[in-house]
Amino acid sequence: MRPRKVLALSLLVVAALAAVILARGSVEGEDDTGDNASPPLAARFAGATLPAGVRAPGFELRDQDGERVSMRDLRGKPVVVTFLYTRCENSCPGQAQLIKGAFAELGHDVPALAIAVDPPRDSPAKARSFLAEQRMTGRLDFVLGSRAQLRPLWRGYAIAPQKVDQEHQARFVLVDKRGVQRIGFPASKATPEGLAHDLRVLERE
Repeated sequence: MRPRKVLALSLLVVAALAAVILARGSVEGEDDTGDNASPPLAARFAGATLPAGVRAPGFELRDQDGERVSMRDLRGKPVVVTFLYTRCENSCPGQAQLIKGAFAELGHDVPALAIAVDPPRDSPAKARSFLAEQRMTGRLDFVLGSRAQLRPLWRGYAIAPQKVDQEHQARFVLVDKRGVQRIGFPASKATPEGLAHDLRVLERE
């Protein structure tokens, strides 16, 4: 066989092998479900991803023990935020228990805040009583204040507070280490496993 034909055939073989390798790599990158796979961001979370870059509203208020509580002081850790009122007998105890269950799944506690939605009835004494009944004393802090003080928080989390003719919105928001709202769970869709899973993801970031 002539040298030119041998060279041409060799080049064709090399080109064909390169095409096969490139095609295989592309397919494997799309279908890889192993430990090293990088699924789309939204697929990593059990809850719903929130619009990018929405910061948790800043505040400096008091908790059930009169201690100062501030979102800025919690930077560097993921934070569970929920919305409760102390007279609630249905959804609110369940929300507190979901957080307790998530901590059990996670194996440790993270900062957790319950923003009061029924001032001034949400008093420090009633908040302490609620937490004691739910066995969440020291694990969940009520953020208390007047309606004027709490209104920016309700607005910042897009929450409607408790009203005589309207039940407050029962949901969870997970705030990341930078103070950005990342994940939302309607209370009816939340599970301890789902909350714990998403907290683990945020802790690894």
